[in-house]
Amino acid sequence: MIRVLLADDHLLIREALVLLLETEDGIEVVADVGRGDEAVERVRTLRPDVAVLDIDMPGMDGLAAAERLSREAPGCRLIIVTAHGRPGNLRRAMAAGVRGFLGKDAPGAQLATVIRQVAGGARYIDPQLAADALAAEECPLTPRELDALRAAADGAPISRIARGMGLSEGTVRNYLSAAVTKLGADNRHAAVRAARDHGWI
Repeated sequence: MIRVLLADDHLLIREALVLLLETEDGIEVVADVGRGDEAVERVRTLRPDVAVLDIDMPGMDGLAAAERLSREAPGCRLIIVTAHGRPGNLRRAMAAGVRGFLGKDAPGAQLATVIRQVAGGARYIDPQLAADALAAEECPLTPRELDALRAAADGAPISRIARGMGLSEGTVRNYLSAAVTKLGADNRHAAVRAARDHGWI
C-alpha cells in the first residue's frame, strides 16, 4: 500500500483528488491539507510514502515545502502539481529533490500512475514542461540575489529583510540593486514580478 499525503489549498480540488485516489488499488490517502506548512508538519508525523504538493499554497508554497521535506523527511517521495508550468519552477523543484512534476491539466487517472512510478523510485516530468524548461533562458541571478528577492516579495522593508537574511542593510540593497539591474526592472517590486513570471522565485 502506497501511503499518500495530498496538499492543495483548493478544497474542491483536494476532495476530488482524494475521491479519485480512493478508487485506486494500492493507494491510501493518509491526510489531506490546505497549506504548505501543514503539509510539512503532517509528513513529519505520518511519514507517508509520497506527498503530492500544489505549487501555490498559503503558509508555505509547494516548492518551499518540498525543499524542507527533502531535508527533514528524505524517505518521502515528492510530487509537485501545478497550473503554472514555469520552467524555473521545474528547475527549482528538481533541485529540491522532487521526483514528479505534473500539470493540473493532466487527466485525473494520470496522478495515480505518477504516484506509483515515483513511489517505485522513478521520476515523472510532464513532457511539455520539460521541453519548455530546456528552451527557457537561464536565471541570471545569483542564489543570494534570489534569496533577497524572495524576502522582498511581500514588500518587507530593507531592515527586516537584512535581519531575516543575517546580512547588513547595505548588502541587501546591493543584492536587490543587482537583481533590478540584471532583470531590467524599474524597482525591486518589478524585479520580484519578473522573477516570479520566469518561475525563478
